[in-house]
Amino acid sequence: MAANRTFSIIKPDATRRNITGAVTKMLEEAGLRVVASKRILMTRDQAEGFYGVHRERPFFNDLVSFMISGPVVVQVLEGENAVQRNRDIMGATNPANADAGTIRKELAESIEANSVHGSDSDENAAIEIAYFFKPEELVG
Repeated sequence: MAANRTFSIIKPDATRRNITGAVTKMLEEAGLRVVASKRILMTRDQAEGFYGVHRERPFFNDLVSFMISGPVVVQVLEGENAVQRNRDIMGATNPANADAGTIRKELAESIEANSVHGSDSDENAAIEIAYFFKPEELVG
């Protein structure tokens, strides 16, 4: 299978605790390569646009507020079957249900502060990558 790309966010709970390196190490040890990365402070408009698919859900405002509460690290990851590989190393959304050795089991604080976001499909990965990165920023 050919290498492809996915999108990842290291969330404010992880940047606050200064564990972005630990998260990235776990991603790299899972066979993913960082081909673009930047630390940003998301604006409310950016967060609302990015999570717009959840706009009607009861957790939307809390999610947006959390995502703008501190810096995040947005990344483009590359590897074979990158979307699934990233989802496997992230673990279940609820850290209590995540497998041992996954990012969320080992590093997350709660279901809300679960340290990472990852694309759920190749199609969404392309959309999410384009949301935060210009093509010339992808230097894999």
